[in-house]
Amino acid sequence: MGKTAFIFPGQGAQYIGMGREIASEFKSSSDIFDQASEALGFDMRKMIFEGDEETLKITENTQPAIVTASVACLMPLLEAGIKPDFTAGLSLGEYSAHVASGTMDFKTAVSLVRKRGRYMQEAVPLGVGTMAAIIGLSREDVEECCREASQSGVVEPANYNCPGQISIAGEVKAVEKAMDLCREKGAKSRTACGKRSVPLQHAGAG
Repeated sequence: MGKTAFIFPGQGAQYIGMGREIASEFKSSSDIFDQASEALGFDMRKMIFEGDEETLKITENTQPAIVTASVACLMPLLEAGIKPDFTAGLSLGEYSAHVASGTMDFKTAVSLVRKRGRYMQEAVPLGVGTMAAIIGLSREDVEECCREASQSGVVEPANYNCPGQISIAGEVKAVEKAMDLCREKGAKSRTACGKRSVPLQHAGAG
């Protein structure tokens, strides 16, 4: 018999309006947005549903927003009796996975990631750092591009997400240079054998 796994996204997956539809259809999902607002002391629903992209991608806003939307999507599944045998998350998504597995309550998780995002933002001020996903190149090629681009500043592979997808992070100029070098090696577009480089919606190098 098969097993069920719930896997949750990390930073960079955010967008204005995420979770709006499910919150309008399920009270349990709507309640999660209210709980987030109560825990954090500001209107999470308004920021995600009615705010702007620049505010949402500030790291200390992004992280609790993604956890809130993720858990809001989780609630109807749990109510329907669909429970995971395993949970996992990409970086920030680990906190959503903890909530799903019952090892951390939601208010604790959303409060922690707000602080996590703030500390990360303090370490890399706005406009200084960024991230990008390199898709379709080998780890050796990506590492080589980062080494060459490091002449322009700090840039390193940050996450080896899966074979063929690596996130890089560092100073804006160096990350942009690394992206250019990766494109020269074939990370160009969706049509170029699936090879591409994609800037992530980060206000910092998380």
